[in-house]
Amino acid sequence: MANLIIKFANVNTMLNKEIISSRLEVGISFTEFTYQILQSLDFLTLYRQHNVQLQVGGGDQWGNLTAGLDLIHKAEGQDAKVYALTIPLLLKADGTKFGKTAGGAVWLDPKKTSPYEFYQFWFNQDDKDVINLLKKFTFLSKEEIDSLAESVKTAPEKRLAQKTLAQEVTKFVHGEEALKKAEKITDVLFSGEIQELTTEEVGEAFHGVPSEEISSDPINLVDLLIAVNVDKSKRQAREDIQNGAIRINGERLTDTTTEINPKDSFDGKYIVIRRGKKKYFLAKIN
Repeated sequence: MANLIIKFANVNTMLNKEIISSRLEVGISFTEFTYQILQSLDFLTLYRQHNVQLQVGGGDQWGNLTAGLDLIHKAEGQDAKVYALTIPLLLKADGTKFGKTAGGAVWLDPKKTSPYEFYQFWFNQDDKDVINLLKKFTFLSKEEIDSLAESVKTAPEKRLAQKTLAQEVTKFVHGEEALKKAEKITDVLFSGEIQELTTEEVGEAFHGVPSEEISSDPINLVDLLIAVNVDKSKRQAREDIQNGAIRINGERLTDTTTEINPKDSFDGKYIVIRRGKKKYFLAKIN
């Protein structure tokens, strides 16, 4: 592969690619400059080993995609049937890209992004973006989307458009049962009734919150807060408990002498700790 780069890579051609030339005045890293070489080699490898003939990318990838075509034609001959297809970038209302490179990656694989996290991703979209996303990612009729657009204007606090977006996309990707579970977790976290969740649902709901492993031995409540990094000092932990700021598995505890038995909650696998109104922590029992 190294010989291919030495033989076929043309620096002038690379510099003339719009994706490169538009950045030269403001500066471009070596990594960005050579990325088209790596992508070209990927395309060539896929073509040779798996007969992949079409590479699809966002509109900003045109230069990289055509670089792959050039390399394949030089290495395999002009008759090689390979193609590039670009699609318009999906942009947010502020002009930034909607995608993992702009932050907040979301995956279709439930092992990487749980159905609950997936649901929340769509539910938390901005009012300025939600109607465009409904048009792009759902099969709702124009009349239904127009009605939701009106609700954004007249009753944005209800977040009806966001809820509909989350429901439609989650159901399409993960199915009806996963949607019901995601909505159940959402409702339980809103109400604070954590004990209504199953062990599996706890693991899904609190996948991304700060967590620490603790032993299965009984532990004093103050020591538990320190062990899970809810508080940095025992003094602060006692104050939080006495002020009613601490809930364990949904139950407010105000006695600093309380003993917690990890085996008593969620099949002895988790303890859910809430500090204040929204700050959650998870103790994983080892």
